[in-house]
Amino acid sequence: MSTEARKPPPQIALKIRRMLGGKAGWNGIAVQFAFAAILGWIGYEIVSNARANLANQHIAAGFGFLRNNAGFDVNQTLISYTGSDTFLRVFVVGLLNTLVVSVVGIVLATVLGFIVALCRLSPNWLLSRVGEIYVEVIRNLPLLFQILFWYLAVLAALPNPRQSISLLGISFLSNRGLVIPSPIGGSGFVPFLAMLALGIVASLALRIHARRALFQRGEVIRIWPYVLGLLVGLPLATVLVFGLPFTFELPQLKGFNFAGGARIIPEFVALTLALATYTAAFIAEIVRAGILSVHKGQMEAGSSLGLGRGTTLRLIVVPQAMRVIVPPLTNQYLNLTKNSSLAVAIGYPDLVSVFAGTSLSQTGQAIEIIAMTMGVYLLISLLTSAIMSVYGWRVSRSLGA
Repeated sequence: MSTEARKPPPQIALKIRRMLGGKAGWNGIAVQFAFAAILGWIGYEIVSNARANLANQHIAAGFGFLRNNAGFDVNQTLISYTGSDTFLRVFVVGLLNTLVVSVVGIVLATVLGFIVALCRLSPNWLLSRVGEIYVEVIRNLPLLFQILFWYLAVLAALPNPRQSISLLGISFLSNRGLVIPSPIGGSGFVPFLAMLALGIVASLALRIHARRALFQRGEVIRIWPYVLGLLVGLPLATVLVFGLPFTFELPQLKGFNFAGGARIIPEFVALTLALATYTAAFIAEIVRAGILSVHKGQMEAGSSLGLGRGTTLRLIVVPQAMRVIVPPLTNQYLNLTKNSSLAVAIGYPDLVSVFAGTSLSQTGQAIEIIAMTMGVYLLISLLTSAIMSVYGWRVSRSLGA
């Protein structure tokens, strides 16, 4: 076989050159190799400089510090923790605190955002103006200012525990937080949870069946008696068989503070309220834009069928608007999770505060701790985006898009 026969066709060689070098051809390939070499040199210099600095400060690189004792306490823990636990335990405690404030904030912001959006679209002039004022004021105030407002101007102004505000005689609100009765599990706690979970799953299945019957056959199925029976009857049956699933430990004032019960610290309340109200202002505009993107003929069609305004919005308009709402809504969820790192300003023990703050200052393992913190926030963002992408795909699929 001749040499010419073994050469690639000119069209293939041209495609390879354009693929690697773009329109610039071989010159573009040379530029890319030069750029890659510069990036490699910069990375080598960064690593070498970091290793030299760690050696000068006699700091051993690696993650062995995670097995060392932390030596400090955390004022809110969802799992058992003492000052003698390891830095790995501190990492888990901070991560759980970040997740709980993010999840609670997302739920509250979503509910409040939808309510404000509907107020802005309401034909009632007063409701519309109230919604507009809320959005314009909250969106244009810095989030850090709002966190400090809730913490210093609202919660810190509450009375001390001895003059705390009593709520039905079992919960107490003071400048040290909200003290509520603490549940203590009994022998029937596990069966009670199992039957409650079964009732929730069965209720969701009934709701899906009822919606499918409504949209496919126009048949209205009344499911609330069955849902009520599942959610109340099944857990009640376990109570009759196994006894009370839990009892409550009531808080009692002893000295200058309360003993017993569960305490919700004011830092958590202030951070959650600030994140929820701030993000809800942006979600309200997203929802309003999504609803307005649906042709007004859909509302008129619902009215012609005898449906009320609320029913038309719930069954016709909002499902179509979700296709527009979901992508920017995902971005707001990501922003809320990342904005929770501002908790360090008021001392809430989130991941940044206790791990990238206190743990970093005690160990000096800056590279490892910052890398772990960055990885956690990246993973949370990717998981949130993936979940919302799946939900958006299901919404588009249900609408036949």
